[in-house]
Amino acid sequence: MLLHILFTLPILCMIKIGSAAMYTITSSQFIKDSQTISSNDDAFKFGFFSPANTTNRYVGIWYLEESNIIWVANREKPLQDFSGIVTISNDNRNLLVLDGQKNVIWSSNVSNFASNSNVTAHLQSTGNLVLLEDATGNKIWESFEHPTNAFVPNMIISTNQKTGQKVKLTSWKTPSDPAIGNFSCSLERLNAPEFFIWNKTKPHWRSGPWNGQKFIGVASRSVYTSSYLNGFDIAREDNGSLVEITYTLINSSFFANLVLTYEGNISSNLWFNGYSVRKGVRQENECDYYGFCGPNGNCDSKNLPICTCLKGFEPKNAVEWNKQNWSSGCVRRASLRCELGGEGDGFVKLETTKVPDFVQQSYLSADACRTQCLNDCNCTAYGFDDGIQCLTWSGNLIDIVKFSGGGIDLYIRVANSELDGKRNVKQIIISMVVIVGGIIFATSTYFLWSRASKRSARRKEAKSLVLNTSQIHRESQNTNVKQVKIEDLPLFEFQEISTATNNFNPSNKIGHGGFGSVYKGQLRNGLEIAVKRLSRVSGQGIEEFMNEVIVISKLQHRNLVRLLGCCIEGEEKMLVYEYMPNNSLDFYLFDSIKEKVLDWKKRLYIIEGISRGLLYLHRDSRLRIIHRDLKPSNILLDEELNPKISDFGMAKIFGRTENEGSTRRIVGTYGYMSPEYAMEGLFSEKSDVFSFGVLLLEMISGRKNTSFYNHDQALSLLGYAWKLWNEEEIISLIDPEICNPDYVDDILRCIHIGLLCVQEIAKERPTMATVVSMLSSEIVKFPRPFQPAFILRQTERREDIDDQQCCDLNSLNNVSVTSLQGR
Repeated sequence: MLLHILFTLPILCMIKIGSAAMYTITSSQFIKDSQTISSNDDAFKFGFFSPANTTNRYVGIWYLEESNIIWVANREKPLQDFSGIVTISNDNRNLLVLDGQKNVIWSSNVSNFASNSNVTAHLQSTGNLVLLEDATGNKIWESFEHPTNAFVPNMIISTNQKTGQKVKLTSWKTPSDPAIGNFSCSLERLNAPEFFIWNKTKPHWRSGPWNGQKFIGVASRSVYTSSYLNGFDIAREDNGSLVEITYTLINSSFFANLVLTYEGNISSNLWFNGYSVRKGVRQENECDYYGFCGPNGNCDSKNLPICTCLKGFEPKNAVEWNKQNWSSGCVRRASLRCELGGEGDGFVKLETTKVPDFVQQSYLSADACRTQCLNDCNCTAYGFDDGIQCLTWSGNLIDIVKFSGGGIDLYIRVANSELDGKRNVKQIIISMVVIVGGIIFATSTYFLWSRASKRSARRKEAKSLVLNTSQIHRESQNTNVKQVKIEDLPLFEFQEISTATNNFNPSNKIGHGGFGSVYKGQLRNGLEIAVKRLSRVSGQGIEEFMNEVIVISKLQHRNLVRLLGCCIEGEEKMLVYEYMPNNSLDFYLFDSIKEKVLDWKKRLYIIEGISRGLLYLHRDSRLRIIHRDLKPSNILLDEELNPKISDFGMAKIFGRTENEGSTRRIVGTYGYMSPEYAMEGLFSEKSDVFSFGVLLLEMISGRKNTSFYNHDQALSLLGYAWKLWNEEEIISLIDPEICNPDYVDDILRCIHIGLLCVQEIAKERPTMATVVSMLSSEIVKFPRPFQPAFILRQTERREDIDDQQCCDLNSLNNVSVTSLQGR
């Protein structure tokens, strides 16, 4: 027995030593392929890996998983087999990667280290691989000074103006090849530092100047202003010739890195307590490309065409410009006078702008900045920022972009004749008014008489339009609702609405849909209104129009939009609502810039308001209403972001004893219709509950339910959420804009409620009364949700529903669905 113990003890010791975690590499302790060294917290690993779709072996550093590579050593010389090792060189100076024949594949290439002391390789908890001199602990080399394609917290990107040396990012060649690709990232324009992405030697994208707190050339929501970062910081050393940029995290629970992709984009990856919560690429449009509209061109991705010449400029090559080849840019129509004593030049204002390249800065007030530019014949534009103060430009203005949020106001210098053009227009208008004044006076009597006649005719027409709810809602047996007449509401004249909306000017258009368009207007008494003008070719006819009138005119709730009146004249049908200054919910929720307005408290406030509005429709109003078209674009927000449910053209009125109805005419919006309604024409309160559940999950994720059509595994947001729920990774669903540890419990509770609302079987969904109680924490113990509808590309029913139940469910509808009308 003793002999056996003495024999096995060395083996057990070797097993113990071999399985222990390694934290250093020395000249006598190396790592082979399949071995790694770890940081003290085990978050980072250094070892061998293969990218996707290749068997080539590389040595690198990753965070948590091999797919999250932040640094690569032998990126230009991959190993072809598993025989590689990483060790310290015999002269104790360099870290080496060797192949099976002991050939040097990669070296840290330290040449200025003369000490005879041993060196050791350590992987720090920041992800930085360092070579330390054992005797002094001094760093002689570190991976952070030689980055590849990833920018991580505490790493420094720098440019030395004296030596020309740069620490920069370089992209991979392809997702499977870490070799140096076409794109690189560096700090440039050091007098007002900017972050540049280069395509080989040509500028590809730039951030705009640093103002001490942010880059002013990026939109208000971007990876450079993300809420999970404390922010970027730029420091100057050596009399300003060395400029360095770093970024920090909001707290230790987060880890984030920015990756320069092989396509030249910036990917932002975020982890919270070790869970991946976002992996996304900066959404790029044509205006992001450097100088896309050429010199003196202005790029606006929300307009068509996206390129226009600045005020006072015209296309340099009109033929190419009209072909949408904008590279040649624009030139001035009139030369600048640049005279101090006579009629001089002036400025036109361009708001919320990404400022041009090649800026010069000086510390002057806004007024002094304007004067300096005006007195300098070479100055072509100026701007003012509180951080940088006075910004000026000379020569052509390159890479101007119009933002919907962010940037600064830019003042473009133009010839005086361009400014006089405004006055010439006014003179022409005044002359025309004088000329036609006599004609207007002569015809005024006839106009007034005609107007009075039309008004009388409209009143007669309106009085004849009587709506009986038993006719509109043929499926309903509600006998308690009396007849409603159009004249019960204020009747607006067409001319009054036309004047209020400036003849339905496109600039007043605030929305549109299958029904037509919505315009902002202002009545003569100053009241702001929203006018829903039904299109003549709209699928919504007099039935939907009258339906909306009866429903909204009889409902009063703070979370329902208020109908002020209507207009019927010839083929024109219009509804006049109270104006909601903050537009609709989707205006914010699905916009990468405006989404930031909606923090979690505001989103929860909106969710609770919508739920109370639905509860009123289902249970508390005089008429029992099923909305049938609940979605973010039908949730309007007032000046205080109070949600108001709108668009009742598709609503159905139920009697107090009715719970369910059916229809042949299925109307609604794909992605929000419940399965029993979309497939069988059945609708009930639970149809609205399903739509509410979809909307709730969209508000938490910041993504549309229908944005997953090209997703590998899920057909919809519901399928994606269900997959994460089953994998216990549901935190990954949360929009990073609201991912705050203080609110995680509330957010997860709402996700649970959302999944309960979108269950495939209608009877398993909660009522809105239950949902309101859940949201207010009156109910704390929730049932486990079953499978939602429309989740997989090969949809399967829940396993615990037997064949009989399936048959019973399918037998509820005896009417075939003859048309499906999406809106």
